[in-house]
Amino acid sequence: MLVRLLYASRAAAAVTQEIVESILRSSREHNPALGVTGVLCHGGDVYMQVLEGGRTAVNELYNKIVRDPRHREVVLLYYVEVSERHFAGWTMGQVNLSKVNPSTLLKYSDRPVLDPFETPGRASMALLEELIATAQIVGRC
Repeated sequence: MLVRLLYASRAAAAVTQEIVESILRSSREHNPALGVTGVLCHGGDVYMQVLEGGRTAVNELYNKIVRDPRHREVVLLYYVEVSERHFAGWTMGQVNLSKVNPSTLLKYSDRPVLDPFETPGRASMALLEELIATAQIVGRC
């Protein structure tokens, strides 16, 4: 059974390109064997990530992320059983939210910045689906 999970967290330390690359490298190395795909979004001190795959693999990975010292205030935003993946093309794609057009963010939030802690999970998921449609997700592997 496939599931889609979306969570948000705050970075425990300043987000640097090296930290983002480390997370992506680890995801791209381990996710194929787990059958997990998804996208990591980052901006400011916020991470937002969608994971897709088998229920057990996704749940175990999410629990590992909750315990990861790079994350704090981990919040589950959205969880659903799905019949097909939306993020199948990415072992782990990425979106730098600071580079997304503010008008796109404003469609899903009360301000032109994404705060997944204040935005409904479905709205954050809709934003990610729009980013797929407009080819703003990078790092296809």
